[in-house]
Amino acid sequence: MSEPLPEGLPRRDFLGVSLAAAVLVTSSATAAPPSGPPASRGGHYVPQRAPLRPVPFQKLPPGAIEPRGWLAQQLDLQVNGLCGRYDEISDFLVYDTNGWVDPALGAWEELPYWLRGFGDLGYVTGDTGVLTRTQRWMDGILATQAADGWFGPERLRTSLENGPDFWPGMPLLAAFRSWYEYSGDERVIPFMTKYLRFQNTQPPEVFNRSWGAFRWGDNIDSAYWLYNRTGEQWLLDLVTKMHNGSADYVNGIPTWHNVNLAQGFREPLQYWLLSGDAKHREATYRNYATVMGLYGQFPGGGYAGDENSRPGFGDPRQGFETCGIVELMHSFELLTRFTGDVAWTDRCEELAFNSLPASYDPRQQVMHYITCANSVQLDDRPKHGQFQNAFPMGSYKYGVHQYRCCPHNYGMGWPYYVQELWLATTDNGLAASMYAASKVTATVGAGETVSVVQDTEYPFSDTISFTVESKRPVRFPLYLRRPGWAQGASVKVNGEQVRTTGDWMKVERTWHPGDRVELTLPMRTTTRVWNDNHDSVSVDRGPLTYSLQIDERYERIGGTEAWPELSVYPESPWNYGLVAGASFDVVRREGGGDPFTQDGVPLALTTQARRIPQWETDTEDVVGLLQQSPALSEQPVETVTLIPMGAARLRVTSFPQVSAQGEEWFYRTRITASHVNDGDSLEAPDSGRTPESSADTSIPRFTWWDRRGTTEWIEYDLREVRELSSVSAYWYDDTGSGLCRVPQSWRALWLDGDTWRPVGNTTPYGVAVDQPNNTSFTPVRAQHVRVEAVLRPTYSGGLLLLTFD
Repeated sequence: MSEPLPEGLPRRDFLGVSLAAAVLVTSSATAAPPSGPPASRGGHYVPQRAPLRPVPFQKLPPGAIEPRGWLAQQLDLQVNGLCGRYDEISDFLVYDTNGWVDPALGAWEELPYWLRGFGDLGYVTGDTGVLTRTQRWMDGILATQAADGWFGPERLRTSLENGPDFWPGMPLLAAFRSWYEYSGDERVIPFMTKYLRFQNTQPPEVFNRSWGAFRWGDNIDSAYWLYNRTGEQWLLDLVTKMHNGSADYVNGIPTWHNVNLAQGFREPLQYWLLSGDAKHREATYRNYATVMGLYGQFPGGGYAGDENSRPGFGDPRQGFETCGIVELMHSFELLTRFTGDVAWTDRCEELAFNSLPASYDPRQQVMHYITCANSVQLDDRPKHGQFQNAFPMGSYKYGVHQYRCCPHNYGMGWPYYVQELWLATTDNGLAASMYAASKVTATVGAGETVSVVQDTEYPFSDTISFTVESKRPVRFPLYLRRPGWAQGASVKVNGEQVRTTGDWMKVERTWHPGDRVELTLPMRTTTRVWNDNHDSVSVDRGPLTYSLQIDERYERIGGTEAWPELSVYPESPWNYGLVAGASFDVVRREGGGDPFTQDGVPLALTTQARRIPQWETDTEDVVGLLQQSPALSEQPVETVTLIPMGAARLRVTSFPQVSAQGEEWFYRTRITASHVNDGDSLEAPDSGRTPESSADTSIPRFTWWDRRGTTEWIEYDLREVRELSSVSAYWYDDTGSGLCRVPQSWRALWLDGDTWRPVGNTTPYGVAVDQPNNTSFTPVRAQHVRVEAVLRPTYSGGLLLLTFD
């Protein structure tokens, strides 16, 4: 089946969820979602208790939704893989030496992170081994509560400026809530009440410290959960304390740490449920639009945050932390329930289908810290031109200590997703919020229990069927989410077309056993144009984004057979641009395997492309930065295969376009140095960005930190012999905040055969701050040039811009 390549949609027009619209949608802060269930205090599950604002949806208890199909397969991999067996290898998860069950010992976030996902994995799969171990941990932790309400490691009581560190308790409260909803354990309500009452006795300054200050939204959600069950008014006072102590997400972005943002951007809207002030709701929409506008200019649903979102690092080779993926999914799930805005649900699916499966290996034994839209090699080396952290973040590892947070935390991704597939509605109905093969059993109508079986291969198919199972006829409304990309969606009931409108397609009738609903969500192949990333394009079909299929070679670099550490190398070309105006052919493959692997993916695309020889990896084997599209390429036209991003462990997902009228790309300078700080960029001096000052932190920098008082060098391979007669150095100097200064002296050298020679007849080598230091010399013809700097005693140094002409 051949489909024409549609004219590329600008990023801000895609899915009808433009960045501008993300703010405009807040203008009706009290409205119910279009065509959706009313925001009310009805429903058969736990409603919002006054004065909290009513919401349109209620979460079903864990176990109410049975995953099937590919989703059950992913959960089975998880049970038998990294999350389900992580307590076999993580020393943070040893029961007998863990501070969460023996308060005299130490512990922090690792057990809370893991148990939150591990427990819910058991609830949605029913795996007896997971459930047995979950109950052991729950029993042990519940038994640690002190008379004043504190629980867990005693040292955390005073670990932050002699006050308590509340952050690691936040994911545990979520774990307790799920356990209670699944088991009905009567100890949980008084346990949480005592603990939150302890929090409420703390002075205001305690609420504005460390990680917790950026993540109070998690604790607010637990306080609401408890209030809706007990009605104790002091819990709302505590919510206000938490909001007042929170980092200020209302008036701007208080942090650029990627996980803080993924959890924290929603806090104002959560507080809006209590305050009723539209500015709080609007702040969450604005926060999301700000972050994505600056750093989310590539496909996959995430944003550049490796470890922090940083000015100058927004290319699709940047990545999103695995913790960020699952936390952002969770935020989207909460915001769907609170607002009924399907844009949040669309965004959750985009992350779940495209970025989450790519974060772990095909057997889900190991994972990596960062997942990138463009990534052509996953090896175990630091990347000074790409990532901020000092450690390697791309290879697949069990990562107990290397990746630490992510392998403990990633496990909540699919279990939480299962629990948000179906939602109860406040008008006693059900809503299919996200789509995957499943069976839901819930109370509807006047109190009857029904099941609805969802059969589908979505997102690899555009058809979904729902079959009602009940003992007798039952009247209730059924809502089906219309994704933003699904133009021309249609609904049939028992073969008869029914008319539906809006984002939540409502079918209300008396349902009989065996009634069948057929939902069609037509999937077209479309492209998105990423204007802020050199007009690169990505290819979508429904909720799936497609990547270039690259032959992958896995190499074991450590670990064991059960827990291998893996690097992945490309075995086929990757530097392609898509031919502008080319069509796409849809290729259906025989299914049955894991659809998030190259061998098992049931749907692929083919299209025409040309290679761009100038698009190379850098000196650290990182995919080169994009240049302007359309690009000029004289290479032959080839047919290439695209597969879903989640099935591609190596991938190009943001493509250049190529055309006969395109711009010629240039070979990028290859840069090496005697030393580079692990958090800095080798490529920064050649970025072409003009600094505002020598202390400019808004652009990438190169430093030799923490080498001090030494002689250091940085070398350019210009890729061709050029005649050069000048050099310009804009020195980095962070006087007042650090220990980098302009150098004591410096000089330029060129490679003559095998010998480095200083350039001759130079004008003075300047070391002025806040300006370029220009030096001319007798012309030389060279490809390799260096700047050698003598650093000041006790100080280091660096460069913001370095050019040879």
